[in-house]
Amino acid sequence: MNITFSLNLPRDEASVPVVRQISREALTSLGISEECVGDIEIAVSEACTNVLKHVDGTEEAYEVQVEVNENLCEIRVIDTGTGFDHDREGRFHAEPSAEGGRGIFLMRAMVDNIEFSSDPESGTVVRLTKKLDLGPESVLCKLVAGAPTT
Repeated sequence: MNITFSLNLPRDEASVPVVRQISREALTSLGISEECVGDIEIAVSEACTNVLKHVDGTEEAYEVQVEVNENLCEIRVIDTGTGFDHDREGRFHAEPSAEGGRGIFLMRAMVDNIEFSSDPESGTVVRLTKKLDLGPESVLCKLVAGAPTT
């Protein structure tokens, strides 16, 4: 069973807290642990902030897709900019005293996997996945247990 929601957002700084709050409320209501939700909040905030700060070639909206099953949360942050070379730009070491440049490192620390796909014709997708920590009484566990099998 998958639970999915999608947000189409303007390229505006005010959209980041909206994404963070909607994600937090949805994941918390499913019974995902506070620590796990906090990690996801930080990672999705960084991914959205990177879209606003670093995407060139478009002023169009960006999209955040969240998919949850009984094991994983997968978040895709999708922009329509000109893309970027993650191998060249996203793997360097951030200086400890630097004010910025730590977003990718922070995302890596908060989630289990991060992937980038980028194409100058269609933009960039940042895919974040995190294994979920659920309590036995979580709504998500109850929904999965009651879901019909195929």
